[in-house]
Amino acid sequence: MFDAYVFDAYGTLFDVHSVTEKLEEKYPDKGKTISQEWRRRQVHYFMIRQLIDGYLPFDQITRNALIDGLKFNRVDFKPNDLEELMDAYLHLQPYEEVGSVKNHLPDNSLTIFSNGTPSMLYPLLENNQLKDTFQILSADEPKVYKPVAQAYAYAQKQLQIAASKDVLFLSSNPWDIAGAKNYGFTTAWVNRQQSEWPSLDIKPDHIFDNLNDLK
Repeated sequence: MFDAYVFDAYGTLFDVHSVTEKLEEKYPDKGKTISQEWRRRQVHYFMIRQLIDGYLPFDQITRNALIDGLKFNRVDFKPNDLEELMDAYLHLQPYEEVGSVKNHLPDNSLTIFSNGTPSMLYPLLENNQLKDTFQILSADEPKVYKPVAQAYAYAQKQLQIAASKDVLFLSSNPWDIAGAKNYGFTTAWVNRQQSEWPSLDIKPDHIFDNLNDLK
C-alpha cells in the first residue's frame, strides 16, 4: 500500500482519441488522422513551451494543436468548429475500468495530477460522473509542466507526503513515467497497447495492462 495514488489524466484515465467520432462527423475519413495529429502536436507544443520557459495554459496549447492538426490535414474549419471540438475535450470517454478504480482502493484518496488546467479537468470529471472519485492537482498552478522535476515536487508538497517513494504514480505516457521515476515516485506504466518500453535508461517500477491491476 502507498500513502498516495496519483494518476495522469489524458491517455491514462481518459481516452484522448475518443474525440475521433466527433472529428469523423465533421471531416469524414480524416477523424483518426486528425485526432492523432492533434495529440502529437499537443505533447510536442507543451514540451517546447517548457524548454523555452514560456509557459502557456494547457487549454491554449490544446487549441493551438487542434488548429495546426486541422491545417495539416487540409480541412476547412470555422471558429464554431473549434469551439465544438474543444468542448468535446471536456467529454472525453474514460477507459472502461476507471469507474471501478475506487472499488480497488476504497480506503485511499485518489488524485489526478495533470498538465491540464482546472477549467479542463473539473468539467471532465463532472461530465463523466467521477467528481467524487478523484481530487485534482494541476500543473497550471505552479506553471511547470510534467515531466520536469519541479512539477512532481509540487504534487508531493500538496499531497503532504514525506517520502516520494510512498507515492504510486500511474501514467500511460512513457515521458510522464520517466519524469516521475526520475523525481523519486514509485511508478506504474499503464500499457494498454502492449507496447515496448522505450530506451530511456529509466524503467517503471511496475507495468500494468490496465488499472484493474491495482487489485
